Amino acid sequence: MNELNAMKTFVQVAELKSFSAAALALSMPKSSVSQLVKQLEDTLGARLLNRTTRRVTLTNEGTVFYQRCKDMLADIDELQTLFHNKDEALSGRLRVDMPQPISRRLVLPNLDSFLSAHPQLEIELSSSDRRVNLIEEGFDCVVRVGNLEDSSLIAKKIGHCPMINCVSPGYIKNYGNITELSDLAEHYIVRYSQTLGQLDPGFEYQDTQGDWQTLTMKSQLTVNNTDAYKAACLAGLGLIQVPRHGVLDELSRGELIQVLPDYNLPPMPMNIVYPNRRHLPRRTRVFIDWLSEQLKPITHS
Repeated sequence: MNELNAMKTFVQVAELKSFSAAALALSMPKSSVSQLVKQLEDTLGARLLNRTTRRVTLTNEGTVFYQRCKDMLADIDELQTLFHNKDEALSGRLRVDMPQPISRRLVLPNLDSFLSAHPQLEIELSSSDRRVNLIEEGFDCVVRVGNLEDSSLIAKKIGHCPMINCVSPGYIKNYGNITELSDLAEHYIVRYSQTLGQLDPGFEYQDTQGDWQTLTMKSQLTVNNTDAYKAACLAGLGLIQVPRHGVLDELSRGELIQVLPDYNLPPMPMNIVYPNRRHLPRRTRVFIDWLSEQLKPITHS
């Protein structure tokens, strides 16, 4: 079986939701289309399509395989034109992941210009606090804030994110100002933990000798995502320690106030991370270059 031909045939059937329509589009007999898809299913050991007399739909396995096929076929098309005109239109799908504050503040407001310049591109944007698995989940690139662990990936360093400590004016009104490290004994902190039940250590900072220190603080609330973390601080529920870029708007409007500037966490490294491939698709390289420019203001905020 010609696997490439079978994949192209399967994609046509999936998109047109019909064997007959796919056969017409491919100028092939309907029986050949059915046979190629059946052989593909037999090779994979999975049913890709649900067939009824009225319509054809993707199974769960078929949906996953369809997306991978689209990516692979786009990669093959790109490899075939590797030494052709570099201005040739980008096409295919990009799957990317980044923290919510970054996507909301920097990427989404500017994405229209990028997509307008590349109308044949499709982007799947994941924005969550969860650290995704690039390889297993099929991501082309992700934005990572913090230290990297997986050495099998390639990282493009953007810079460092300044960190700050902040509270709301309402919190200060209720509990008093925070001007000295010793004041923290009488104040509350909002705890952040992606896995509830695993408490963070408290207020963290680097002393003048560069040593990592932790102060235990009172807390009545633990959250597991960045939106809730900031919302809790705005509601006057305690102090938070966050990347400065994530609260710039609130700081400018006076909704949050920076405290203890001499006891911030060290700046956190920011990288764009992508799989270690010999031939990184041009659409991925172009997007990474564009994304790098969008992220630069964070490291200078």
